[in-house]
Amino acid sequence: MEYARIKLAGTDHKKLDEICREIKEIAEKYGTFTRGPIPLPTKKLKVVTLKTPCGDGTGHGNATWDRWEMRIHKRVIDIGANERALRQIVRIPIPEDVKIDIELK
Repeated sequence: MEYARIKLAGTDHKKLDEICREIKEIAEKYGTFTRGPIPLPTKKLKVVTLKTPCGDGTGHGNATWDRWEMRIHKRVIDIGANERALRQIVRIPIPEDVKIDIELK
């Protein structure tokens, strides 16, 4: 049986969950099977830099650091390869910070 694997990735997990909910509603509306959303491990990107441009820190021997972290959340959904359902899924408005990949298997 053919199915479509939809991979979602983004920095805001609430937006990802909202898109997953819409995809599941469309699949249920057209009567195709669904599996997921399956959460994949979150990737954490960390950046640590010195605060001062001269590199001395606060001047008292202790360096002060800025620490930034960006988390990338991922979800996977499998749905039956129903042409009408896939056409509706493609029409879902996707925010700019969410990446979506659809592949048929």
